Amino acid sequence: MIPEPNFPVKPQSFIGRHAHVEGFRQALQQGLTTGRTSSFAILGDWGVGKSSLLLKFADLERESPRLFLSSGSSLLRHTLKDAWSRFLRIAGLNGTIFFLDDLQNITSISRADLALMIRDQFQSFGIESLNYSVCFSAKSDYFGETKGLAEPAARFYSKMYLSPFSLDETGEYIRSLCNKPQSAPQAITDWLYKKTFGHPYFLAFICRQLMLEGGLSHAEHLERLWPVIFEQLGREKFHSDVAQLTRKEIELIRAFAVHADGELAVHQIGTKVQREYFGRLTERGLLVRTARGKYKLYHPLFHAFLQQKKPQG
Repeated sequence: MIPEPNFPVKPQSFIGRHAHVEGFRQALQQGLTTGRTSSFAILGDWGVGKSSLLLKFADLERESPRLFLSSGSSLLRHTLKDAWSRFLRIAGLNGTIFFLDDLQNITSISRADLALMIRDQFQSFGIESLNYSVCFSAKSDYFGETKGLAEPAARFYSKMYLSPFSLDETGEYIRSLCNKPQSAPQAITDWLYKKTFGHPYFLAFICRQLMLEGGLSHAEHLERLWPVIFEQLGREKFHSDVAQLTRKEIELIRAFAVHADGELAVHQIGTKVQREYFGRLTERGLLVRTARGKYKLYHPLFHAFLQQKKPQG
């Protein structure tokens, strides 16, 4: 199997996230018992595998095809009530889960209002003994601005926060790509983890290039192949990251690039760069907020790219 970093992983090839998968499976079983299935929010930064986990969850219903029906369609409330009595019960289905990917891309309504609207709808189904629930993916800060009347929406969802792979999960991923999993050298796992910090997108990208070069099973070839792979990564990913930035945004990115660890506080930048640009670059996924008033570049490989080739304003 050659990795496809620009596409979600197929459920049958899904690796890792065992605690998340088991938690979702237990929620399905509990829903069968109680008649009310929890709704989930899969939260995480860019490229960490939210869509892949969402597809894996949707695939779990195949394990018990007569128990749940998964759907991504948005239907009117009265239609759902009618469908429950006329179709789902007759078919022997005990619940329906709606899977929605990248909820943050819906911008015609505020995030808080959208989350509250979905919560109100699906909570009312539970009151009426209609076992409908929703599972959506979104960026890790999706509920960050939820305040006041919208706070019950944040509490309604069982949240699953995704982080990069651990070293063990990285090793599991590498072994899944090898013809002889038991022969995968630990040195390759260690090298890849050091380069990617377990980030699924970069892990898939680098493994794809290594496989094309025949270097995934030979640890001694890794450093020789790295400059070519890093150059390809710059062309396919990092150049597009900075291509649409304004002059002010590039100025801010440069400030992070010259810093050793790629992390800065707002007050360290000075008054020339307005605070709004931090928000813009965070929204674009190029900066990650680490604490109040502190930000860092989204990945060390991006930092290395910026140090090597300064973006042009």
